[in-house]
Amino acid sequence: MMKQPGIIRPALLALAMAAVFASPAVAGERESLEQLRSTTVGLIEALVQEGILSKEKADALIRKAEEARQTAETPSEPAGAVTGVAESPAGKSNVVRVQYVPEFVKQQLRNDIQKEVMAKLNYHVEEERLALPGWLDRISFEGDVRLRYEPDRFSSRNAEAYVHGLYESQQAMIPNTTQDQDRYRVRARFGINAKLSDTFTAGIRMTSGHMDNPLSPNQSIDIRAAKLDWGLDRVFITYKPYQWMSVTAGRFANPFFSTDMVWDRSLAMDGIAASFTPKLSDSVAGFGTLGAFPIDQVQKGTLNKAKDKWFIGGQAGFEWISPNKSSIKAGIAYYDFKNVEGIPNNQDGSDTRYNGTVMPYRQKGNSTFDINMNGSTVGSCGILSTSTTSTIRYDGSGCGLASKFRLVNLTGQIDLATFDPVHVILQGDYVRNIGFDAREILRRTNGTFEKQNEGYQIKLTVGTPLITQRHDWQVFGVYKKLEADAVVDAFTDSDFHLGGTNAKGFILGGSYGLDKNTFLSARWLSTKEISGLPLAIDVFLFDLTTMF
Repeated sequence: MMKQPGIIRPALLALAMAAVFASPAVAGERESLEQLRSTTVGLIEALVQEGILSKEKADALIRKAEEARQTAETPSEPAGAVTGVAESPAGKSNVVRVQYVPEFVKQQLRNDIQKEVMAKLNYHVEEERLALPGWLDRISFEGDVRLRYEPDRFSSRNAEAYVHGLYESQQAMIPNTTQDQDRYRVRARFGINAKLSDTFTAGIRMTSGHMDNPLSPNQSIDIRAAKLDWGLDRVFITYKPYQWMSVTAGRFANPFFSTDMVWDRSLAMDGIAASFTPKLSDSVAGFGTLGAFPIDQVQKGTLNKAKDKWFIGGQAGFEWISPNKSSIKAGIAYYDFKNVEGIPNNQDGSDTRYNGTVMPYRQKGNSTFDINMNGSTVGSCGILSTSTTSTIRYDGSGCGLASKFRLVNLTGQIDLATFDPVHVILQGDYVRNIGFDAREILRRTNGTFEKQNEGYQIKLTVGTPLITQRHDWQVFGVYKKLEADAVVDAFTDSDFHLGGTNAKGFILGGSYGLDKNTFLSARWLSTKEISGLPLAIDVFLFDLTTMF
Protein backbone atom coordinates (compact mmCIF):
# COMPACT_ATOMS: atom_id res chain seq x y z
CA MET A 1 0.00 0.00 0.00
CA MET A 2 1.30 3.48 -0.83
CA LYS A 3 2.78 5.08 2.26
CA GLN A 4 1.46 8.53 3.33
CA PRO A 5 4.28 10.28 5.17
CA GLY A 6 3.28 13.13 7.40
CA ILE A 7 -0.39 12.18 7.69
CA ILE A 8 -0.43 11.16 11.34
CA ARG A 9 1.15 14.30 12.77
CA PRO A 10 -1.11 16.85 10.97
CA ALA A 11 -4.19 14.78 11.74
CA LEU A 12 -3.35 14.82 15.44
CA LEU A 13 -2.78 18.56 15.31
CA ALA A 14 -6.14 19.04 13.64
CA LEU A 15 -7.93 16.97 16.23
CA ALA A 16 -6.23 18.89 19.02
CA MET A 17 -7.24 22.18 17.41
CA ALA A 18 -10.83 21.04 17.11
CA ALA A 19 -10.84 20.10 20.77
CA VAL A 20 -9.58 23.56 21.78
CA PHE A 21 -12.12 25.34 19.61
CA ALA A 22 -14.96 23.21 20.85
CA SER A 23 -14.16 23.42 24.57
CA PRO A 24 -16.07 26.05 26.51
CA ALA A 25 -14.12 28.20 28.96
CA VAL A 26 -14.62 26.99 32.47
CA ALA A 27 -12.07 29.09 34.41
CA GLY A 28 -14.03 32.30 34.07
CA GLU A 29 -10.86 34.35 33.71
CA ARG A 30 -9.95 36.60 30.79
CA GLU A 31 -6.36 35.41 31.02
CA SER A 32 -7.42 31.78 30.56
CA LEU A 33 -9.48 32.66 27.49
CA GLU A 34 -6.56 34.50 25.96
CA GLN A 35 -4.32 31.48 26.58
CA LEU A 36 -6.82 29.23 24.82
CA ARG A 37 -7.00 31.63 21.92
CA SER A 38 -3.21 31.79 21.69
CA THR A 39 -2.94 28.00 21.70
CA THR A 40 -5.56 27.72 18.97
CA VAL A 41 -3.81 30.21 16.75
CA GLY A 42 -0.49 28.43 17.33
CA LEU A 43 -1.97 25.12 16.23
CA ILE A 44 -3.44 26.65 13.08
CA GLU A 45 -0.05 28.15 12.25
CA ALA A 46 1.55 24.72 12.72
CA LEU A 47 -0.91 23.26 10.22
CA VAL A 48 0.02 25.99 7.76
CA GLN A 49 3.72 25.20 8.20
CA GLU A 50 3.01 21.51 7.59
CA GLY A 51 1.34 22.41 4.32
CA ILE A 52 -2.00 20.99 5.41
CA LEU A 53 -3.85 24.34 5.40
CA SER A 54 -3.32 27.30 3.13
CA LYS A 55 -2.76 30.74 4.65
CA GLU A 56 -6.14 31.92 3.36
CA LYS A 57 -7.98 28.98 4.94
CA ALA A 58 -6.16 29.48 8.22
CA ASP A 59 -7.14 33.17 8.32
CA ALA A 60 -10.74 32.17 7.68
CA LEU A 61 -10.72 29.75 10.59
CA ILE A 62 -9.25 32.36 12.92
CA ARG A 63 -11.94 34.84 11.88
CA LYS A 64 -14.63 32.28 12.68
CA ALA A 65 -13.10 31.73 16.09
CA GLU A 66 -13.09 35.50 16.73
CA GLU A 67 -16.72 35.77 15.66
CA ALA A 68 -17.64 32.94 18.02
CA ARG A 69 -15.84 34.68 20.88
CA GLN A 70 -17.49 38.01 20.18
CA THR A 71 -20.91 36.36 19.94
CA ALA A 72 -20.35 34.74 23.32
CA GLU A 73 -19.33 38.09 24.89
CA THR A 74 -22.37 40.14 23.75
CA PRO A 75 -24.42 41.89 26.51
CA SER A 76 -27.37 39.58 26.06
CA GLU A 77 -26.24 36.49 27.91
CA PRO A 78 -26.95 33.24 26.07
CA ALA A 79 -28.61 30.38 27.81
CA GLY A 80 -26.01 28.49 29.74
CA ALA A 81 -23.71 31.44 30.45
CA VAL A 82 -22.84 31.98 34.09
CA THR A 83 -22.31 35.44 35.54
CA GLY A 84 -20.89 36.15 38.97
CA VAL A 85 -19.94 39.22 41.03
CA ALA A 86 -16.75 39.34 43.05
CA GLU A 87 -15.74 42.08 45.47
CA SER A 88 -12.41 43.79 44.80
CA PRO A 89 -10.13 44.93 47.62
CA ALA A 90 -11.41 48.49 47.12
CA GLY A 91 -14.95 47.31 47.62
CA LYS A 92 -15.83 47.53 43.95
CA SER A 93 -17.44 44.64 42.16
CA ASN A 94 -15.92 42.98 39.05
CA VAL A 95 -18.15 41.10 36.64
CA VAL A 96 -16.68 37.69 35.67
CA ARG A 97 -18.27 35.77 32.79
CA VAL A 98 -17.70 32.09 31.97
CA GLN A 99 -17.80 32.01 28.20
CA TYR A 100 -20.20 29.76 26.33
CA VAL A 101 -19.55 28.54 22.78
CA PRO A 102 -22.79 27.59 21.05
CA GLU A 103 -23.07 23.98 19.94
CA PHE A 104 -23.66 24.93 16.30
CA VAL A 105 -20.38 26.89 16.28
CA LYS A 106 -18.46 23.94 17.72
CA GLN A 107 -19.94 21.58 15.16
CA GLN A 108 -19.24 23.95 12.29
CA LEU A 109 -15.61 24.28 13.37
CA ARG A 110 -15.21 20.53 13.56
CA ASN A 111 -16.67 20.05 10.09
CA ASP A 112 -14.56 22.82 8.53
CA ILE A 113 -11.33 21.49 10.04
CA GLN A 114 -12.00 17.91 9.01
CA LYS A 115 -12.96 18.98 5.50
CA GLU A 116 -9.85 21.12 5.03
CA VAL A 117 -7.45 18.53 6.50
CA MET A 118 -8.82 15.60 4.48
CA ALA A 119 -8.92 17.63 1.28
CA LYS A 120 -5.29 18.63 1.71
CA LEU A 121 -4.19 15.10 2.62
CA ASN A 122 -5.94 13.62 -0.39
CA TYR A 123 -4.26 16.21 -2.55
CA HIS A 124 -0.82 15.22 -1.22
CA VAL A 125 -1.57 11.54 -1.73
CA GLU A 126 -2.55 12.13 -5.34
CA GLU A 127 0.64 14.12 -5.86
CA GLU A 128 2.79 11.27 -4.50
CA ARG A 129 0.94 8.69 -6.59
CA LEU A 130 1.14 10.86 -9.69
CA ALA A 131 -2.64 10.51 -9.97
CA LEU A 132 -2.51 6.69 -10.22
CA PRO A 133 -5.84 4.86 -9.78
CA GLY A 134 -7.37 4.34 -6.35
CA TRP A 135 -7.12 0.53 -6.45
CA LEU A 136 -3.45 0.90 -5.52
CA ASP A 137 -4.63 1.66 -1.98
CA ARG A 138 -5.66 -2.00 -1.75
CA ILE A 139 -2.24 -3.35 -2.77
CA SER A 140 0.70 -3.88 -0.40
CA PHE A 141 4.21 -5.14 -1.05
CA GLU A 142 6.68 -7.13 1.04
CA GLY A 143 10.13 -8.54 0.52
CA ASP A 144 13.61 -9.15 1.85
CA VAL A 145 17.16 -9.81 0.71
CA ARG A 146 19.62 -11.95 2.68
CA LEU A 147 23.33 -12.49 2.07
CA ARG A 148 24.88 -15.51 3.80
CA TYR A 149 28.36 -16.93 4.38
CA GLU A 150 28.09 -20.59 5.42
CA PRO A 151 31.14 -22.66 6.46
CA ASP A 152 30.26 -26.37 6.89
CA ARG A 153 32.70 -28.44 8.91
CA PHE A 154 32.70 -32.25 9.09
CA SER A 155 34.30 -34.27 11.89
CA SER A 156 37.36 -36.36 11.09
CA ARG A 157 35.64 -39.34 12.75
CA ASN A 158 32.84 -39.37 10.15
CA ALA A 159 32.53 -42.48 8.00
CA GLU A 160 33.11 -42.08 4.27
CA ALA A 161 29.70 -42.27 2.62
CA TYR A 162 30.90 -44.04 -0.51
CA VAL A 163 33.08 -46.49 1.43
CA HIS A 164 29.86 -48.11 2.56
CA GLY A 165 28.69 -48.41 -1.02
CA LEU A 166 24.93 -48.14 -1.14
CA TYR A 167 24.31 -45.91 1.83
CA GLU A 168 23.09 -47.36 5.09
CA SER A 169 19.47 -46.79 6.10
CA GLN A 170 19.35 -43.46 7.97
CA GLN A 171 22.35 -42.01 6.12
CA ALA A 172 20.94 -42.96 2.73
CA MET A 173 20.76 -39.39 1.44
CA ILE A 174 24.28 -38.11 2.17
CA PRO A 175 26.55 -37.32 -0.79
CA ASN A 176 29.30 -35.83 1.45
CA THR A 177 30.33 -36.64 5.01
CA THR A 178 34.02 -35.63 5.20
CA GLN A 179 34.88 -32.69 2.92
CA ASP A 180 34.60 -29.24 4.50
CA GLN A 181 32.99 -26.58 2.36
CA ASP A 182 32.41 -22.82 2.32
CA ARG A 183 29.27 -21.58 0.66
CA TYR A 184 28.29 -18.04 -0.33
CA ARG A 185 24.55 -17.88 -0.60
CA VAL A 186 21.72 -15.43 -1.23
CA ARG A 187 17.99 -15.37 -0.64
CA ALA A 188 15.56 -12.91 -2.21
CA ARG A 189 11.78 -12.77 -1.75
CA PHE A 190 9.18 -10.39 -3.11
CA GLY A 191 5.45 -10.59 -2.48
CA ILE A 192 2.26 -8.73 -3.39
CA ASN A 193 -0.91 -8.82 -1.29
CA ALA A 194 -4.26 -7.45 -2.42
CA LYS A 195 -7.37 -6.64 -0.39
CA LEU A 196 -10.11 -7.56 -2.83
CA SER A 197 -13.04 -6.74 -0.55
CA ASP A 198 -13.97 -6.75 3.13
CA THR A 199 -13.82 -10.56 3.16
CA PHE A 200 -11.44 -11.65 0.37
CA THR A 201 -7.68 -11.15 0.03
CA ALA A 202 -5.15 -12.72 -2.33
CA GLY A 203 -1.39 -12.87 -2.56
CA ILE A 204 1.58 -14.09 -4.55
CA ARG A 205 5.29 -14.24 -3.69
CA MET A 206 8.42 -14.92 -5.72
CA THR A 207 11.40 -16.60 -4.07
CA SER A 208 14.94 -17.49 -5.06
CA GLY A 209 16.19 -21.06 -4.69
CA HIS A 210 16.48 -24.28 -6.67
CA MET A 211 13.21 -25.42 -8.16
CA ASP A 212 13.61 -29.04 -6.94
CA ASN A 213 13.96 -28.02 -3.28
CA PRO A 214 10.71 -27.24 -1.40
CA LEU A 215 12.53 -26.01 1.71
CA SER A 216 15.53 -23.76 1.37
CA PRO A 217 15.23 -20.54 -0.68
CA ASN A 218 19.02 -20.17 -0.43
CA GLN A 219 21.08 -20.32 -3.59
CA SER A 220 24.86 -20.53 -3.84
CA ILE A 221 26.42 -17.78 -5.91
CA ASP A 222 29.43 -17.80 -8.20
CA ILE A 223 30.13 -16.54 -11.70
CA ARG A 224 29.66 -20.04 -13.11
CA ALA A 225 25.99 -20.00 -11.99
CA ALA A 226 25.38 -17.06 -14.39
CA LYS A 227 21.76 -16.47 -13.32
CA LEU A 228 19.82 -17.31 -10.18
CA ASP A 229 16.62 -19.32 -10.16
CA TRP A 230 13.43 -17.40 -9.35
CA GLY A 231 10.10 -19.12 -8.75
CA LEU A 232 6.59 -18.64 -7.38
CA ASP A 233 6.30 -20.06 -3.86
CA ARG A 234 3.11 -18.33 -2.69
CA VAL A 235 -0.21 -18.09 -4.50
CA PHE A 236 -3.32 -18.03 -2.37
CA ILE A 237 -6.79 -16.63 -1.74
CA THR A 238 -8.07 -16.01 1.80
CA TYR A 239 -11.72 -15.71 2.78
CA LYS A 240 -12.43 -14.08 6.15
CA PRO A 241 -16.16 -13.87 6.82
CA TYR A 242 -15.68 -13.14 10.51
CA GLN A 243 -12.96 -11.53 12.60
CA TRP A 244 -12.30 -14.87 14.29
CA MET A 245 -12.33 -17.13 11.23
CA SER A 246 -10.44 -17.38 7.94
CA VAL A 247 -10.04 -19.96 5.17
CA THR A 248 -6.98 -19.99 2.89
CA ALA A 249 -6.45 -22.10 -0.23
CA GLY A 250 -3.55 -22.42 -2.67
CA ARG A 251 0.11 -22.34 -1.68
CA PHE A 252 0.62 -20.37 1.51
CA ALA A 253 2.65 -20.04 4.71
CA ASN A 254 2.48 -22.69 7.44
CA PRO A 255 -0.82 -22.04 9.30
CA PHE A 256 0.15 -24.05 12.41
CA PHE A 257 1.69 -22.77 15.64
CA SER A 258 5.00 -24.64 15.51
CA THR A 259 8.80 -24.54 15.61
CA ASP A 260 11.27 -25.67 12.94
CA MET A 261 11.49 -29.16 14.50
CA VAL A 262 8.51 -30.48 12.50
CA TRP A 263 8.25 -27.83 9.75
CA ASP A 264 11.10 -25.90 8.14
CA ARG A 265 10.43 -22.15 8.33
CA SER A 266 10.57 -21.75 4.56
CA LEU A 267 8.21 -24.62 3.72
CA ALA A 268 5.10 -23.59 1.76
CA MET A 269 1.91 -25.52 2.47
CA ASP A 270 -0.19 -26.56 -0.54
CA GLY A 271 -3.88 -27.20 -0.04
CA ILE A 272 -6.57 -25.62 2.12
CA ALA A 273 -6.66 -24.59 5.78
CA ALA A 274 -9.28 -23.05 8.05
CA SER A 275 -8.15 -21.08 11.11
CA PHE A 276 -10.22 -20.03 14.12
CA THR A 277 -9.28 -17.49 16.80
CA PRO A 278 -12.24 -17.14 19.19
CA LYS A 279 -11.83 -14.67 22.05
CA LEU A 280 -12.67 -16.43 25.31
CA SER A 281 -12.20 -13.44 27.63
CA ASP A 282 -10.41 -10.09 27.76
CA SER A 283 -7.07 -11.85 28.29
CA VAL A 284 -7.56 -15.34 26.83
CA ALA A 285 -8.06 -16.35 23.20
CA GLY A 286 -8.34 -19.78 21.68
CA PHE A 287 -6.98 -20.88 18.31
CA GLY A 288 -7.52 -23.83 16.04
CA THR A 289 -6.50 -24.94 12.55
CA LEU A 290 -7.77 -27.68 10.24
CA GLY A 291 -6.29 -28.44 6.86
CA ALA A 292 -5.63 -30.94 4.07
CA PHE A 293 -2.41 -30.75 2.04
CA PRO A 294 -1.29 -32.77 -1.02
CA ILE A 295 2.38 -33.84 -1.07
CA ASP A 296 2.70 -35.80 -4.32
CA GLN A 297 -0.09 -36.39 -6.84
CA VAL A 298 0.72 -39.67 -8.58
CA GLN A 299 -0.20 -40.35 -12.20
CA LYS A 300 -2.18 -43.55 -11.84
CA GLY A 301 -2.38 -46.34 -14.42
CA THR A 302 -2.11 -50.08 -14.99
CA LEU A 303 1.62 -50.01 -14.33
CA ASN A 304 1.42 -47.63 -11.37
CA LYS A 305 -0.39 -48.73 -8.22
CA ALA A 306 1.02 -46.02 -5.95
CA LYS A 307 -1.48 -43.65 -4.31
CA ASP A 308 -1.43 -39.88 -3.88
CA LYS A 309 0.63 -38.71 -0.91
CA TRP A 310 -0.92 -36.08 1.34
CA PHE A 311 -1.52 -35.22 4.96
CA ILE A 312 -4.30 -33.83 7.09
CA GLY A 313 -3.57 -31.70 10.13
CA GLY A 314 -5.47 -30.31 13.07
CA GLN A 315 -4.41 -28.13 15.99
CA ALA A 316 -6.07 -26.54 19.00
CA GLY A 317 -4.69 -24.30 21.72
CA PHE A 318 -4.96 -21.08 23.69
CA GLU A 319 -3.06 -17.85 24.33
CA TRP A 320 -3.16 -15.79 27.53
CA ILE A 321 -1.90 -12.19 27.51
CA SER A 322 -1.29 -10.23 30.72
CA PRO A 323 -1.73 -6.45 31.10
CA ASN A 324 2.04 -5.92 30.69
CA LYS A 325 1.97 -7.94 27.41
CA SER A 326 3.56 -11.07 28.86
CA SER A 327 1.96 -14.15 27.34
CA ILE A 328 1.60 -17.91 27.48
CA LYS A 329 0.73 -19.87 24.35
CA ALA A 330 0.27 -23.62 23.97
CA GLY A 331 -1.12 -25.95 21.35
CA ILE A 332 -1.50 -29.63 20.52
CA ALA A 333 -1.48 -30.82 16.91
CA TYR A 334 -2.06 -34.07 15.04
CA TYR A 335 -0.60 -34.67 11.57
CA ASP A 336 -1.61 -37.80 9.66
CA PHE A 337 0.55 -38.53 6.58
CA LYS A 338 -1.17 -40.68 3.98
CA ASN A 339 0.68 -43.12 1.68
CA VAL A 340 4.20 -41.82 2.36
CA GLU A 341 5.52 -45.27 3.40
CA GLY A 342 7.25 -47.39 0.75
CA ILE A 343 5.71 -50.55 -0.73
CA PRO A 344 8.08 -53.17 -2.19
CA ASN A 345 7.94 -54.33 -5.77
CA ASN A 346 8.38 -57.99 -6.67
CA GLN A 347 11.82 -59.23 -5.67
CA ASP A 348 12.76 -60.40 -9.17
CA GLY A 349 12.68 -56.83 -10.43
CA SER A 350 10.00 -57.48 -13.04
CA ASP A 351 7.45 -55.35 -11.19
CA THR A 352 7.68 -51.55 -10.97
CA ARG A 353 4.10 -50.81 -9.99
CA TYR A 354 5.10 -49.32 -6.60
CA ASN A 355 8.00 -47.13 -7.69
CA GLY A 356 5.74 -44.14 -7.02
CA THR A 357 5.63 -44.96 -3.30
CA VAL A 358 9.14 -43.47 -2.95
CA MET A 359 9.07 -39.93 -1.56
CA PRO A 360 9.82 -37.43 -4.37
CA TYR A 361 12.03 -35.35 -2.07
CA ARG A 362 14.01 -36.22 1.05
CA GLN A 363 16.78 -34.88 3.23
CA LYS A 364 18.16 -37.69 5.42
CA GLY A 365 17.54 -39.60 8.63
CA ASN A 366 14.34 -41.64 8.21
CA SER A 367 14.61 -45.43 8.26
CA THR A 368 14.47 -46.72 4.67
CA PHE A 369 14.54 -49.93 2.63
CA ASP A 370 15.10 -50.77 -1.03
CA ILE A 371 11.65 -51.25 -2.52
CA ASN A 372 13.14 -53.49 -5.24
CA MET A 373 14.78 -55.96 -2.85
CA ASN A 374 11.81 -56.72 -0.58
CA GLY A 375 13.93 -56.77 2.56
CA SER A 376 16.77 -58.98 1.34
CA THR A 377 19.19 -56.06 1.80
CA VAL A 378 17.27 -53.97 4.28
CA GLY A 379 19.26 -50.94 5.37
CA SER A 380 20.72 -50.08 1.97
CA CYS A 381 19.31 -48.58 -1.17
CA GLY A 382 20.60 -46.93 -4.28
CA ILE A 383 21.08 -43.25 -5.01
CA LEU A 384 20.20 -42.13 -8.49
CA SER A 385 21.36 -38.53 -8.74
CA THR A 386 22.92 -35.77 -6.67
CA SER A 387 23.33 -32.04 -6.99
CA THR A 388 25.26 -29.24 -5.33
CA THR A 389 22.29 -28.63 -3.05
CA SER A 390 22.40 -32.18 -1.65
CA THR A 391 18.98 -32.77 -3.20
CA ILE A 392 18.32 -36.38 -4.20
CA ARG A 393 15.83 -37.16 -6.94
CA TYR A 394 14.39 -40.54 -7.93
CA ASP A 395 13.17 -41.70 -11.33
CA GLY A 396 11.23 -44.69 -10.08
CA SER A 397 13.39 -46.86 -7.82
CA GLY A 398 15.18 -46.17 -4.58
CA CYS A 399 14.58 -45.84 -0.88
CA GLY A 400 11.10 -46.23 0.50
CA LEU A 401 10.25 -45.00 4.00
CA ALA A 402 9.98 -47.90 6.42
CA SER A 403 7.60 -46.27 8.90
CA LYS A 404 4.20 -44.72 8.57
CA PHE A 405 3.90 -41.23 10.06
CA ARG A 406 1.14 -40.05 12.38
CA LEU A 407 2.53 -37.27 14.55
CA VAL A 408 1.34 -35.89 17.89
CA ASN A 409 2.99 -32.52 18.49
CA LEU A 410 2.92 -30.40 21.67
CA THR A 411 4.20 -26.82 21.38
CA GLY A 412 4.40 -24.13 24.07
CA GLN A 413 5.85 -20.67 24.60
CA ILE A 414 6.22 -18.33 27.59
CA ASP A 415 7.01 -14.70 26.78
CA LEU A 416 7.97 -12.50 29.76
CA ALA A 417 7.65 -8.81 28.87
CA THR A 418 8.40 -7.42 32.35
CA PHE A 419 11.49 -5.63 31.04
CA ASP A 420 9.95 -4.55 27.73
CA PRO A 421 11.34 -3.91 25.12
CA VAL A 422 13.64 -6.71 26.31
CA HIS A 423 11.74 -10.01 26.48
CA VAL A 424 12.64 -13.40 27.91
CA ILE A 425 11.06 -16.12 25.75
CA LEU A 426 11.10 -19.84 26.53
CA GLN A 427 9.88 -22.29 23.86
CA GLY A 428 9.36 -26.01 24.11
CA ASP A 429 8.40 -28.55 21.45
CA TYR A 430 7.77 -32.31 21.68
CA VAL A 431 6.77 -34.73 18.92
CA ARG A 432 5.98 -38.45 18.85
CA ASN A 433 5.32 -40.56 15.77
CA ILE A 434 2.57 -42.90 16.90
CA GLY A 435 2.48 -44.38 13.40
CA PHE A 436 5.70 -46.34 13.96
CA ASP A 437 4.72 -50.02 14.27
CA ALA A 438 7.57 -52.56 14.15
CA ARG A 439 5.27 -55.48 13.38
CA GLU A 440 3.56 -53.65 10.51
CA ILE A 441 6.96 -52.65 9.11
CA LEU A 442 8.21 -56.26 9.29
CA ARG A 443 5.10 -57.50 7.46
CA ARG A 444 5.37 -54.87 4.72
CA THR A 445 9.15 -54.71 4.20
CA ASN A 446 10.37 -58.06 5.57
CA GLY A 447 12.83 -56.08 7.70
CA THR A 448 13.27 -55.01 11.32
CA PHE A 449 14.00 -51.48 12.51
CA GLU A 450 14.75 -50.00 15.92
CA LYS A 451 12.01 -47.82 17.34
CA GLN A 452 13.22 -44.23 17.25
CA ASN A 453 10.10 -42.11 17.06
CA GLU A 454 10.45 -39.16 19.48
CA GLY A 455 11.91 -35.69 19.36
CA TYR A 456 12.06 -32.52 21.42
CA GLN A 457 13.70 -29.12 21.53
CA ILE A 458 14.04 -26.29 24.07
CA LYS A 459 14.87 -22.70 23.11
CA LEU A 460 15.64 -19.68 25.30
CA THR A 461 15.67 -16.20 23.73
CA VAL A 462 16.58 -12.92 25.46
CA GLY A 463 16.23 -9.54 23.77
CA THR A 464 13.93 -7.84 21.30
CA PRO A 465 11.40 -10.34 19.88
CA LEU A 466 11.67 -8.85 16.37
CA ILE A 467 14.72 -7.07 14.97
CA THR A 468 13.27 -4.08 13.10
CA GLN A 469 15.05 -0.98 14.46
CA ARG A 470 18.62 0.17 14.99
CA HIS A 471 20.18 -1.32 18.15
CA ASP A 472 17.50 -4.00 18.52
CA TRP A 473 19.17 -7.21 19.66
CA GLN A 474 18.61 -10.76 20.80
CA VAL A 475 20.62 -13.82 21.80
CA PHE A 476 19.35 -17.39 21.95
CA GLY A 477 20.29 -20.97 22.69
CA VAL A 478 18.62 -24.20 21.55
CA TYR A 479 19.02 -27.86 22.37
CA LYS A 480 17.38 -30.37 20.03
CA LYS A 481 17.13 -34.16 19.81
CA LEU A 482 15.28 -35.62 16.84
CA GLU A 483 15.23 -39.40 16.47
CA ALA A 484 15.25 -41.08 13.07
CA ASP A 485 11.50 -41.58 12.58
CA ALA A 486 10.14 -38.82 14.85
CA VAL A 487 9.10 -36.67 11.86
CA VAL A 488 9.20 -36.88 8.07
CA ASP A 489 12.79 -35.89 7.24
CA ALA A 490 11.69 -34.08 4.05
CA PHE A 491 10.02 -31.25 5.99
CA THR A 492 12.13 -30.55 9.09
CA ASP A 493 14.75 -27.79 9.46
CA SER A 494 17.23 -27.79 6.55
CA ASP A 495 20.06 -26.15 8.54
CA PHE A 496 20.25 -28.36 11.66
CA HIS A 497 22.59 -31.29 10.79
CA LEU A 498 22.34 -29.96 7.21
CA GLY A 499 18.76 -31.17 7.17
CA GLY A 500 16.88 -34.27 8.26
CA THR A 501 16.46 -36.34 11.41
CA ASN A 502 18.56 -38.78 13.49
CA ALA A 503 20.49 -35.89 15.04
CA LYS A 504 21.04 -34.17 18.37
CA GLY A 505 22.94 -31.04 19.31
CA PHE A 506 22.73 -27.35 20.12
CA ILE A 507 22.37 -24.00 18.42
CA LEU A 508 23.80 -20.72 19.71
CA GLY A 509 23.23 -17.39 18.04
CA GLY A 510 22.25 -13.76 18.11
CA SER A 511 21.09 -10.82 16.00
CA TYR A 512 21.76 -7.06 16.06
CA GLY A 513 19.92 -4.24 14.27
CA LEU A 514 22.24 -2.10 12.14
CA ASP A 515 19.46 0.22 11.05
CA LYS A 516 15.73 0.20 10.44
CA ASN A 517 14.81 -3.16 8.83
CA THR A 518 18.47 -4.18 8.47
CA PHE A 519 20.26 -6.56 10.81
CA LEU A 520 23.19 -8.94 11.22
CA SER A 521 22.82 -12.42 12.68
CA ALA A 522 25.12 -15.32 13.46
CA ARG A 523 24.40 -18.95 14.39
CA TRP A 524 26.49 -21.98 15.30
CA LEU A 525 24.80 -25.35 14.86
CA SER A 526 26.75 -28.29 16.31
CA THR A 527 25.23 -31.74 15.79
CA LYS A 528 25.99 -35.45 15.67
CA GLU A 529 24.12 -38.64 14.86
CA ILE A 530 21.91 -40.50 17.37
CA SER A 531 22.37 -43.91 15.72
CA GLY A 532 24.02 -45.45 12.66
CA LEU A 533 27.28 -44.40 11.08
CA PRO A 534 29.30 -41.58 12.71
CA LEU A 535 28.25 -38.18 11.38
CA ALA A 536 29.13 -34.97 13.23
CA ILE A 537 28.64 -31.59 11.53
CA ASP A 538 29.29 -28.00 12.58
CA VAL A 539 27.46 -25.38 10.54
CA PHE A 540 28.12 -21.64 10.89
CA LEU A 541 25.66 -19.13 9.43
CA PHE A 542 26.53 -15.42 9.09
CA ASP A 543 23.68 -13.37 7.62
CA LEU A 544 23.06 -9.79 6.55
CA THR A 545 19.32 -9.28 6.08
CA THR A 546 17.31 -6.28 4.94
CA MET A 547 13.50 -6.11 4.70
CA PHE A 548 11.14 -3.83 2.83
